Amino acid sequence: MEVAVDVRNLIKVYEGKTRALDGVDLKVEAGKVFALLGPNGAGKTTLIRILTTQLRPTSGEAYVFGLNVAREGSKVRRLISYVPQEMSVWVDVSGYENLLVYAKIFGIPSQERKKTISEALESMGMDEVANNLVGTYSGGMVRRLEIACAMLIKPRIMFLDEPTIGLDPSAKKVVWERLTSFKKEYGVTVFFNTHYMDEADLYSDEIAIINRGKIVKLGSAEELKHSIGGEIILFSLENTKVTEEFLQKIKGLNQVKDVIVNDSELSVLVEEAETALPHLMEFLRNNGVLASKISMTKPTLDEIGRASCRER
Repeated sequence: MEVAVDVRNLIKVYEGKTRALDGVDLKVEAGKVFALLGPNGAGKTTLIRILTTQLRPTSGEAYVFGLNVAREGSKVRRLISYVPQEMSVWVDVSGYENLLVYAKIFGIPSQERKKTISEALESMGMDEVANNLVGTYSGGMVRRLEIACAMLIKPRIMFLDEPTIGLDPSAKKVVWERLTSFKKEYGVTVFFNTHYMDEADLYSDEIAIINRGKIVKLGSAEELKHSIGGEIILFSLENTKVTEEFLQKIKGLNQVKDVIVNDSELSVLVEEAETALPHLMEFLRNNGVLASKISMTKPTLDEIGRASCRER
């Protein structure tokens, strides 16, 4: 098994006090799609910036295909491409002209540029809009252009920081269809940060959940879902304000493992839904809480992520 990313006890402290990474250990197999999940401020962007040689760690080591990112940065940069959260293309020129600029920055020989740019445009389905000003593109098209720029050098690993943030579902789907096709054709490793649980579930081979600078869960989507165990009973509440005292009482009930409130929805993680449901319904009724709808399901990555972060 070839290792694309190898992180060992990585620590990053900002200004001597803010510990963004707190002893991260991580290995990512080459050719895989790896998702790093976590809330804002968890350390996702700090880790990706260290791996792309933009930041130096305070201590610990990080390797990309066996190259130390701190000591061999120039060699690492020849193997990787990076798409940041922030816009990284120019809006007052065309898509083709953006790609031409990046081709020159990447040192692609002049006789190869036209063919390389054409392949990148085709990979992201942007042939027909290549000569249009980027300022006329939709958000999804801009993101596809940025990824096309990152594809120019056929990197061994592509780092994507929140690749579909702000995009509607159809635009997200197109971006991932194109990325998946590119990965299959060239065997590229994809390492991406996201806070979209469904995105990690649908497109990644392996997922790590990070919180407060530490990896708190690691595995495939199915392994993570299995790790938390139990079942979710979802109550749609009718005009009921749930108090903290009420939540604590539910958590104290037999079989209840966790409770999550989201607006008018009450999610209760239990060991076995069928046996726990009658007791929960009686408890709600005795406390004057009305439910208009009740459903049962297995825990999602969203519940696992929130539960993992609360454990920290």
